[in-house]
Amino acid sequence: MSGPFDTLRRSVVASALPRLPRKLLLPPLPLTTVTLLLLLLLPSLTLWRWPRPRAQGLEQLMAVSSLLQSFPASPERPVPALWRERLGEVPATRLWREQRRTWWQFWGPHTDGGAYLVVQETTGAGARRPLPADGLRVGNLLVLAPDPLSRRLLQDQLRPDQRAGRGLFSACLPRLESGQGVFWNASGLGALVGPLAPLLEAYQEGCLSLSLESSEVRWRGEASDRPAAAGPAGSLRTMELPPSSRPPLPADQLLELQGTSLEQLFRGLLARQLIRDPLAARYGIDTKGLALLRRSPFRLRLQPQASGPFQASLELQVAVGADRQGWRQLLLGLARALQAQGLEDGPGATTTSQALAATWSRKDGVVLGGWRWIGESGPSPQLLLFLGPVPGRWQTMAMAGASAPASGELWLRVRPRGLDQLGLLPEPLPELVRRADHLWMEAVPGESTTGGAGLSWLKGRLQVSR
Repeated sequence: MSGPFDTLRRSVVASALPRLPRKLLLPPLPLTTVTLLLLLLLPSLTLWRWPRPRAQGLEQLMAVSSLLQSFPASPERPVPALWRERLGEVPATRLWREQRRTWWQFWGPHTDGGAYLVVQETTGAGARRPLPADGLRVGNLLVLAPDPLSRRLLQDQLRPDQRAGRGLFSACLPRLESGQGVFWNASGLGALVGPLAPLLEAYQEGCLSLSLESSEVRWRGEASDRPAAAGPAGSLRTMELPPSSRPPLPADQLLELQGTSLEQLFRGLLARQLIRDPLAARYGIDTKGLALLRRSPFRLRLQPQASGPFQASLELQVAVGADRQGWRQLLLGLARALQAQGLEDGPGATTTSQALAATWSRKDGVVLGGWRWIGESGPSPQLLLFLGPVPGRWQTMAMAGASAPASGELWLRVRPRGLDQLGLLPEPLPELVRRADHLWMEAVPGESTTGGAGLSWLKGRLQVSR
């Protein structure tokens, strides 16, 4: 039974449609099924007919290397030691003088092995030279291993059927195919920075393009918190970062690291149960305390000490914001833990005073560290925690504007030469870094074209005195 509204609806629909044969307006079921099958099968057929191209020689080497460096041809310079070691004095000199294209060196997954030398061969099979004893061809590249075992290991690891990379691999490949650059993964990063590697969890795989300008080495590139093979598909959005204009550190500072969340710094450490358990058991920093740490903007400073039991003092300043009460509770729990371990606060210290300020000493009177509030009763309280002597002065940390990182950014300023003189730099760092006067670096959150997280854009510069 139909009412007047049903009759009106049918008449409106009928007047809106063109007068076509009924069999066109309502296709039969078999035709609809065929259409749906074609819509589903055509993309699959296209992928099968035109699959993603196979990885070329350099990309295959990226997949099996922990650290890979590219160098432009510079035949006017002396022959590198690596060339002489892998090719012999006379062949190395001849080939070096002939080189007009990029060459590479890389280390395999076991970073304690020697470096592989990689050069481009001339096109055409007839122009190829005989393979050296420890040589291997990978596409159009000639790879010279440090020894027969390394050659065999590399040959077993290569995957000739490997498909061309996406995401970070596709962004890094052009940087390494021309000019000077570097690619690393977690193994290579760990070999370079040693025990500092957990602090760089967000940059475990990435690449940089390097350039020399006057007395500065500049770089820009990208890094990810996950392996390139597990990264997002598709290409990455390109991003040009202007060079940093921030001044060098004052003479009384060795390092300054500033970010919008301590999660940026401690994520790699706090992800380890081996770290979280002692923090909770010995220092009372439980899940709630860790949450405070993770979300607090911070500035970390390292200052040299000319006298006393410490070579340098460490200051961590955090912006407390609305978590004032939570930080007070964390400090009280920390105070109880330090007292239980035999440390002493200043004379007349009480539970109330320790929530505001504390200076912890050994029984022999040597000050080990403590904390102070900056503007505790104001609208933007900050907390200064220190290891070493009591800081002589402190200032409020900027939270906005050109003098503070934007959301997700990380700023670093270092005096590498000063750190090296105190023995505070990891040994494997390159000599150029160790003797640099100043180093600047900034990390800016990025994203892939598919919206994948975990990507950072990097820029920086290194200043060396001539």
